[in-house]
Amino acid sequence: MFATVGERAVRGVTVQHLNMWWFTYSSGLRKSYREVIDVSWGDPHRAGVKPLSFVRQVLAACLYSELMDGDKLMVDVKQRAQRLLGTCAGGSVGSYCATAGIPQTLQSVSQYIMRRDGGVPCHPENIYISPGSQWALTNILKVLVNSEASPRTGVLIPVPCHSTTIISLTTLGAVAVPYYLREERGWALEMEELQRALDSAKGVCNPVALYMINPGNPAGYVQSRKSIQEVIRFAAEKKLFLLADEVFQDCVYGKESEFVSYKRALAEIGAPLSDSVELASFHTASKGLMGECGLRTGYVELVNLDPAVMKHINNLFSTNSCPILGQIALDVMVNPPQPGDPSYPLYLKVRHFYLPASLAQNVRRVEEVINSFPDFSCQPLEGGAFAFPRLFLPPKAIERAKEAGLQPDTFYCLRLLEEAGVLFSPGTEYGQKEGTYHIRFCIMTPSDTMEEILRRLSAFHEQFMKEFS
Repeated sequence: MFATVGERAVRGVTVQHLNMWWFTYSSGLRKSYREVIDVSWGDPHRAGVKPLSFVRQVLAACLYSELMDGDKLMVDVKQRAQRLLGTCAGGSVGSYCATAGIPQTLQSVSQYIMRRDGGVPCHPENIYISPGSQWALTNILKVLVNSEASPRTGVLIPVPCHSTTIISLTTLGAVAVPYYLREERGWALEMEELQRALDSAKGVCNPVALYMINPGNPAGYVQSRKSIQEVIRFAAEKKLFLLADEVFQDCVYGKESEFVSYKRALAEIGAPLSDSVELASFHTASKGLMGECGLRTGYVELVNLDPAVMKHINNLFSTNSCPILGQIALDVMVNPPQPGDPSYPLYLKVRHFYLPASLAQNVRRVEEVINSFPDFSCQPLEGGAFAFPRLFLPPKAIERAKEAGLQPDTFYCLRLLEEAGVLFSPGTEYGQKEGTYHIRFCIMTPSDTMEEILRRLSAFHEQFMKEFS
């Protein structure tokens, strides 16, 4: 929760600006706050959310097996640790593993996907465990992008979109083709906008893929089944490879919202599309209520790919297999304690009652407080880990930002950091329609922390708007 500002800059803010702020903060000058609250990351543990006990106990037992000799650990924790260690070469988490991942963990992931998707078949050989979902996405992009092609390869991406994907695309020599989500309709995706984006690429690049984020990051929308199937039909018609970023699938809290995977929606459409549309779907143990960001573990499932392409992907993924500790956390995520297990009551209480209730309370308070200001507009938050409200800045503030060489929402975030000790990310980092400004912050915090964030934000915002009115 409390930032060491030197370890991460708000992208779009120069190191010089942050160093000046840090010098001021550390020099002992009087501030209205004692600590900096950093909610610029999608990192629940950084924001103060406690790790799930069962996950950490299994990890501890796997790291130091002598812990299983005593009576401090539940029987099912010991049994899980023993089973997982039995899948490791030499019975040690320090050993190497197969390219795609530990076979038994791949099987667990496969069974999880089948349960999630209502029995739609899932085969372990189509799954690759990776050191993070972003790493997996980058490697799939390497297969899709021809850096020497003319015109260059294009990928349709949503706006707003988290910047790491854009960086991966441009680093590979691809063109990011933006399609804009309709903010005033709850960040809705409209087929007319997808077509407009595709048309805009003519003469500029050759679009080969369509990238989707569901639930949204940074905008907290959740796509409906109807919307997903429209996208799939569009991709089939235009012969686009589908990239489905579904890492926040466990974070859905809108009353009318439901997570439906792209794979399930594709299967429900039926043949011939279900047998022909190429799809890569991504998930991770880093995001959502699991929140084990530092373990850097995710997976990608590949659907309807040519065997020759699968062979090439296998070679790509062999360059950097996922650490075994991360795979153990992933195994626990997809195969948690079940009714009758000694650890189940506590797991159920924390994972299915306390954490969702805390998150729902945060959502309610964020919408209530943010929308109480005439200079803010926050669309209903349905899923994901972030709020991405629009900020209506007065002309004087915009002019002052330009004088400082900053984007207006970056200027706002820096002032918020300096004067209130709260670190948000500016909307310019994620893309936004010209002339609009946003801020992004993680809502996966303890409720008392979120109340403090909103208190500081409210006091700062009132003064800021008075200053530039």
